[in-house]
Amino acid sequence: MAKTGMVITIGRQYGSGGREIGKKLAERLEIPYYDKELMSEAAKDSGICEELFENHDEKPTRSYLFSLVTGIQHGNVATSPMDMPLNHRIFLAQFDTIRRIAGEGPCIIVGRCADYVLRDHKNVLRVFLKADMEHRKARAIERGAEPMKAEDFVRKQDKQRAAYYNYYATTSWGDLNNYDLTVDTGLLGYDGTVELLCEYLKIREAQLAKA
Repeated sequence: MAKTGMVITIGRQYGSGGREIGKKLAERLEIPYYDKELMSEAAKDSGICEELFENHDEKPTRSYLFSLVTGIQHGNVATSPMDMPLNHRIFLAQFDTIRRIAGEGPCIIVGRCADYVLRDHKNVLRVFLKADMEHRKARAIERGAEPMKAEDFVRKQDKQRAAYYNYYATTSWGDLNNYDLTVDTGLLGYDGTVELLCEYLKIREAQLAKA
């Protein structure tokens, strides 16, 4: 398949294969892939140590960052970057890096509120990946989770991702209205999901070309 002209964002339930599918799709389309790689880019852009990005990666926080991002003020909130708590600065740095990367051309970005950050960006395909609990538990066990605690671990990871997304976005994590396409990877498998996304992209881009 030829390179796409789209930026593809992938939201995902834990254990649904977002990383693996994103990589396979990026290789198929011959476009850049960003997951953990996004932290390296944001560190370079901002001058903040990459280790600090890793420590705060997709973790919820109690802050007024929502108001800073959207421009809504709540009380006496500092608006100077140097006055912000570190976790605020880290999120905003990722926010800026996501927009920069998307502006440079087609790519795949996994997680990190990318679908929300790029909500006004042209030519974005917003995908959400899900799978049944048994499939996700198996993936968690493969990654080292204790079999008896695997379901609790999966739910905790989902809860953390949802809390992070819901805090920084005005939309809700996993809400079907936020995405162009939701795929059950447990039914299709990773290769099947990649095939589906490639076919969807062909149709979507053909429609855009006619518009």
